[in-house]
Order: sequence, then C-alpha cells, then structure tokens
Amino acid sequence: MTPGTMEAFIDHLSIPKSCELNKPVYKKLFLDNGILDIADKTALKDDVEKIRWLYTLKPATINIAGHVDGERDFSEVAILQVEITSTKRLKRIATFMQRSIPYPLILLFTQGNQLCLSVADKRINQADKEKWVVEDLLYTDWIDLAAPSAAQAAFLEDCNINSFSFSNFLSFYKSLADRVIAINCASHSGHYEQGATDNIENKSSEGRLERLRELEKLNLKKSEIANKLKKEKQLGRQIELNTQIKKINDALEKIRETI
Repeated sequence: MTPGTMEAFIDHLSIPKSCELNKPVYKKLFLDNGILDIADKTALKDDVEKIRWLYTLKPATINIAGHVDGERDFSEVAILQVEITSTKRLKRIATFMQRSIPYPLILLFTQGNQLCLSVADKRINQADKEKWVVEDLLYTDWIDLAAPSAAQAAFLEDCNINSFSFSNFLSFYKSLADRVIAINCASHSGHYEQGATDNIENKSSEGRLERLRELEKLNLKKSEIANKLKKEKQLGRQIELNTQIKKINDALEKIRETI
C-alpha cells in the first residue's frame, strides 16, 4: 500500500470511528502547563502550524484493556496530528509535547505530503507522581507518502492497528514502537523487518534499539574525526585519522549486519 496522502494513511490505520475526537489543540495548552522553556516556546510559536487531537483510544471506545503499574499509566492512548512549517526543531517539539500531555501519545508530524511518526516510552516520575519522564523518544525519518522507499512502503503497510497486540494498551503501543524501531533499522540495513513479530533471532526490539543508539554515537564520532581530517595539514596525523575512520566504518558495518 502506498497511501499517497495523509488522509489515506490515517484511514489505513483502521482506528474505529468510536475513538474519533478530531478537535483542535490550542498552543495555549502547552504554554499554560509550565513545562516549556524559552527555546520550546520559540519552536512552538515559529514551527508549529496547527495541532489536531485525532483519536483517543480507551477501553470504552476500543476493545483494549488499560495497563497501569507503579511505573506506567497506559489507561488510554492519544493520536495527534501536528502540522509543522520547519523540521529543524522536530525533536524538541516531540519532547515537550510528550512531556506535556499525560497520556501515551502517537504523534503524526506532517509537512505537506511528508510524514514523521513519533512515539516515546513514558514513565511516572517517582519523585513527583504528577510528572512524566520521557524515555526512548523515537521518530521515523520523513516519509514522502506519495513516493515512499520500498522499506517505508512496507512500514506504512504494517501500520494497521488490526495487526497490533490488543492484549492491553502497553503492548498495543509497543507494537507501534517496534515498527518504528524496525523502519529506523531499515534506514541502515536497506530492508524492513518487523523483528518482534517474526521472531527473527537476535532482533528483539530492545536489542535493536541499543544497536541503533550505538550507530548514532559512532556516526557522530566519525563526523567529528572527518571534520578534524579536513583541517589537518600533517601527513602522519592524516594517516592516523583515516585509520580511525576505517575502524569506525568496520564497526558500523558489523552493527548493520545485526539489525
């Protein structure tokens, strides 16, 4: 399936009409809760065009049980669409939105026909039960809905909630997080494999996420060394830096084979 448009993608999610809210969310909601710093407020003002609360999934609207324990409150799941005018502060926007709204959130960032889907593991702050700790913020690369890559098309096809776990909202949400991890792995391996459901050996989502983080660190290190190499005049030092880059490339290749 190539949805082509945001509306077609939302239809493909197959969320029951009973969950539909489809109401605007005003920026004031984020400004009033006291969580945003000055940079967050600037990003909200300059980069966010509009926000719509598309769906609220709760036991009364869909046949999925809540999951609440000492660390997490997955009583319900909300899906928001966030239209943005600039992508440069996406991570900042995703983070403050996840921290501001006290539900597990699925954020659909859109810019024209481009989609970026973001989820996060949220835990209750043990020191202050009214607050949330946002961990493992995940987001896909930007996907052109009219012309996705083969891996992105497979990911979009896989984003139908009828193929998610319905045992409770934590496992339901994790079904989507696993798919986001899988498409992020595909940007390195070139092919989309939904490891958690296919029982692909050594491809648990936790392990894959760890290796993705390791790839990020190594790529960052490689960029730093490459920048030093550009400025380096001494031949001996150039050889040394090139050797370091080769070692990093070898390490990256090894990790890519395991994701």
